[in-house]
Amino acid sequence: MLIIYRITLIFLISSSKFRHYDDNVKYNGASCKLTTSSSSMPFSAPLRVSDGTLVPLEQLSLPSELDGSLGTNRALGARPQIAAQNDIDAIRAWLARFVDTKATFDTYRKESERLLLWSTTELRKPLSSLTHEDLLVYRRFLSDPQPAQRWVMTGRKVARADPSWRPFAKPLSPASERQAFVILNTLFAWLVNAGYLAGNPLSLSRQRARKAKSRVTRFLEDDLWQAVKISIDAMPRDTAREQEHYARVRWLISLLYLMGLRISEVVSNPMGGFFRRRDRDGQDRWWLAITGKGDKERLLPATTELMTELTRYRRYYGLAPLPYGGEITPLLLPIGGAHRALTRGGVHLIIKQVFDNAIGHLQSTGEAHERATERLRQASAHWLRHTTGSRMMDGQVDLRYVRANLGHESISTTSQYLHADDDDRHRATEAGLRLNW
Repeated sequence: MLIIYRITLIFLISSSKFRHYDDNVKYNGASCKLTTSSSSMPFSAPLRVSDGTLVPLEQLSLPSELDGSLGTNRALGARPQIAAQNDIDAIRAWLARFVDTKATFDTYRKESERLLLWSTTELRKPLSSLTHEDLLVYRRFLSDPQPAQRWVMTGRKVARADPSWRPFAKPLSPASERQAFVILNTLFAWLVNAGYLAGNPLSLSRQRARKAKSRVTRFLEDDLWQAVKISIDAMPRDTAREQEHYARVRWLISLLYLMGLRISEVVSNPMGGFFRRRDRDGQDRWWLAITGKGDKERLLPATTELMTELTRYRRYYGLAPLPYGGEITPLLLPIGGAHRALTRGGVHLIIKQVFDNAIGHLQSTGEAHERATERLRQASAHWLRHTTGSRMMDGQVDLRYVRANLGHESISTTSQYLHADDDDRHRATEAGLRLNW
């Protein structure tokens, strides 16, 4: 019982800590106390699926006939390695392994939650009773979750504690369906290894031959990239707030493009990661040390152009021109000068507004056409990362350096032997990647 309690506590803490950016519920790690900006409690009394109402996993309570305690795929007579006696606790035990990796936790919770809700609501059977045939039906469901009023959100995304929350923002694309089943296969395989399930119903799925990866298409072509830069340069700067907003957008775009960062890396790393090191020719060069995807550290060349933008940005906050070692100031600050990190959702909104402004610029100049408008509407912050990689390749930057700068997994082992090439990588990045404000 103590183990179950600890796993449940980890799950509740992590689910409140890793909320959607609109959620008012915050986790105060210092006091280990849940607080909310409103008078209502973040977690209502446990709700059941018996009335067809869908609630997030942390609020869900299932009747005994649906909770999996008597699931037909339970590993009877085995020696389980986890203390879970029902499907919710089993999922929580699985998710507890990912609480320190926000993006992975959010994604894995979302997929396991969707399947559990579908199984108990639409099939009226526990997750631990699902068969291979059931999961074939579920795959078709993902492409068209019906009834939509029960499963799909209308309008903008809302916090998980909001009564209008739904498991889906929209039907899944084929690629998203495949990703969902990769995650669910991981869940089922782990539950089998843990002695909770007798077998993995997805192990019978047809294993398709891997196709050669297609070329990256989600990047900004030259005309669209120029439209983005021009629209940023045209931002109003009459008031102090407008000037600060312009400075933040310009710095964010510089950071994403010249560093090839992910948004998660922007919001989770401080300015104290910048440091200066003298190269073998005696020239001082700036670098940025970050912790990226999978908690892996990587070293990025900070070009002269980027350091100029950093100095410009820091002036708006009354900071010294250059950061000092160990400085905890976030890489990106909110408007108003508060020295706290923005959320990933907040940064996504800034980027989407940048692309919307670029569309407006093209329309105002008569240069907008259907392709350009649609491309910019589809664009996200990750498109800038792909644009960075494309521009470096166009600039004849060595493929090894491109992979090292972007932190791709395939170079991680090799990179530990490339320290002697760091100076060459810095020079190549400086020469082959320019923003040219």
